[in-house]
Amino acid sequence: MELLSPVPPGWGYTLLVGLLHSLEIAIGATCLGLLIGVAGAFGKLYGGPVTRDLLAVYTTVVRAVPELVLILLLYYAGTDLINQVLAAMGYSRVDISGLAAGIFVLGFVQGAYSTEVIRGAILAIPQGQIEAARAYGMPPGLMLRRITLPAMLPFAIPGLANLWLIATKDTALLAVVGFFELTLATRQAAGVTKAYLIFYLAAGVLYLAVTLFSNLIIGRVEAWSRRGMPSVKEAR
Repeated sequence: MELLSPVPPGWGYTLLVGLLHSLEIAIGATCLGLLIGVAGAFGKLYGGPVTRDLLAVYTTVVRAVPELVLILLLYYAGTDLINQVLAAMGYSRVDISGLAAGIFVLGFVQGAYSTEVIRGAILAIPQGQIEAARAYGMPPGLMLRRITLPAMLPFAIPGLANLWLIATKDTALLAVVGFFELTLATRQAAGVTKAYLIFYLAAGVLYLAVTLFSNLIIGRVEAWSRRGMPSVKEAR
């Protein structure tokens, strides 16, 4: 257990820093994915033909290509493209933060899945609520804030919760591009000490702890979003 101590020669502090970086990326990517998902869902439902076709291509390609391939493509090709554009405009090349790049890459992937989850949740809203809002002359922005978003939450939260848990695990893929997070920290600690079993078990426990804590919070949020709705037991 000395190897897991937070003070040298233990590697506990290194693992905790890696976990913190993983959570930073997961939270940022989930928030970015939600923004893309809301915009994408409304674009696919209410946008014009061109908008719907472009969003269909985006969601299909992202869900079809393995996430590791997308991460490598967006991380390396994306940063290189940005620097080429800056060079063409007469600006000097910039070093893009690994944290910002990781959030963008995973957020871009999360956005495709969030789009479909939110689109399905909106379609699950009883149409009578939408028609009543329109009959009252409620403008689209007000209807979105007071009717659509609150009504879709009970249908969207289970899918979005799964995406959050997937995001916490997908941060491990960023170790391939050298970003320091929990998996890379575990690999470094195990490589130096040769105690592979101890450190990979410790990483698994940390991921499990994040999942259990997330399930607790998600359960409370889901119960709050379903207030006033009949429970499953009452429906039986």
